[in-house]
Amino acid sequence: MADLLWDDVKCFFDPDSMGSLPDVRVPDASVEDWQAVLDLVAEKRWKCQYSEGELVLPVPRAEAVLSRPADVECPDLRVWPTADVLAIFRFHAADEVDFDVDLRELQGQERLNVFCRFLREIGQRLGKPVLMDPEGDPGHPVIGFDVQADRVVLLADPQFR
Repeated sequence: MADLLWDDVKCFFDPDSMGSLPDVRVPDASVEDWQAVLDLVAEKRWKCQYSEGELVLPVPRAEAVLSRPADVECPDLRVWPTADVLAIFRFHAADEVDFDVDLRELQGQERLNVFCRFLREIGQRLGKPVLMDPEGDPGHPVIGFDVQADRVVLLADPQFR
């Protein structure tokens, strides 16, 4: 059974109202949580690409990435849980795992299922919620992985979107 049904949540996947790149985050994270995500990507053999600016490099340990000087460009890790769905992790801070997804890639039930599975994998690995906020509106999650329910759930009323 699907975590969410497309008809119930499609308003939260509308790039015009949500922004095309909503913010997905794991709050109250640590360097160990970041490393657990990197390990998950490797274990699942998801296609990925780590880069610092234009330079593509092997994926480093989380501690090395997160201890870089503040004045250097923020590296990113592009992860494809499937060939046509991309998540871009940005190593801004150790205390929050954050990444972007492109809502234009997440249209319809099949893509929603891929996205929910991805959130669930991360949430289960970390034992923490994974929350999706509208682009530029942090702290107001609309959907997310609920640790107790062990699934992705609605966190906002779609009627008010």
